[in-house]
Amino acid sequence: MKNSWPFAKRVKLLFIVSKTQLRLLLMPDTLPHLYALRAFSVASQCGSFSQAAAILNVTPGAVSRHIRTLESYFSCALFTRNGPKVSLTDAGSMLAVNLQQGFSQLESACRQLRSHHQQLRLKAPSTLTMRWLLDVMVDFRQQHATPQVEISSIWMDVDSVDFAREPFDCAILLGNGQFGPATHSIHLFDEWLVPICAPAMLTAARENLAGCELIHPSRDRRDWRRWLAGSGLHPELSLAGGKVFDTLEQGMLAAMGGHGVAIGDLCLCQSALARQLLVQPFSPAVKTGESYYLVWPVGSTRQNNIDKLTQFLRQNTPRCIN
Repeated sequence: MKNSWPFAKRVKLLFIVSKTQLRLLLMPDTLPHLYALRAFSVASQCGSFSQAAAILNVTPGAVSRHIRTLESYFSCALFTRNGPKVSLTDAGSMLAVNLQQGFSQLESACRQLRSHHQQLRLKAPSTLTMRWLLDVMVDFRQQHATPQVEISSIWMDVDSVDFAREPFDCAILLGNGQFGPATHSIHLFDEWLVPICAPAMLTAARENLAGCELIHPSRDRRDWRRWLAGSGLHPELSLAGGKVFDTLEQGMLAAMGGHGVAIGDLCLCQSALARQLLVQPFSPAVKTGESYYLVWPVGSTRQNNIDKLTQFLRQNTPRCIN
């Protein structure tokens, strides 16, 4: 028996049925939203929804909703809630490990695809950036049309970089030269610590340092401790009290304002010392054993540009004049 439907109607009906079948076929196998997976991955590393929210720049409620969506999708609990703290279940741990590997591969693929061979993304400590790197990179741009160097000045209590997770091609870090087996590094200059203060405080600091307010550029007061041990001066000086900051830059600014005697990096203080914004009440500079290095990943696709930046930075390192 011949089909009495016109051919055009049969084709249209087939097309409608095919779209419906395709939609039904895709729905059960649709992956969870990438935002939800990312929120879970970050929360699994932080052990806190609020900390994950801060990193992702969303609200804790948004992170919580993403997690509930995933738990509904997988039909199992991914976290055990204990007030503000959360811990992974066995299922959550398995998912976290696989997602971390997956996100690392995604980020690497995306960086390679969208990377521009004439650009370098450089991570650097905040004080070094403000006191040396910004000025020296002006000269670099005048002498070199490429690469274009994008500087991210980031506070780091302990200088570090994870090239697999962070969007940088290279970094300037303070350390002992050991930044991991998957990295190369080139020495730039050493760290030397010296006491610094405003000119108006010079006499008071020299005559009675114990009576002056001490400025600590780190919470553990390690810089004053290093200078006292290395210089052999003022062995009875108490490091209790004083003003505590997060960076050498903050300590330097406080010292310039006459708020006490700080410890500074001699190389990074040169401009302020030359302009008499700061003075040294005591001459010995103490080498800490740490230095600034340019660091980059093994097998970088930007090696030619990194070589160009390395050569320039090594030719323009700050001169430490004690």
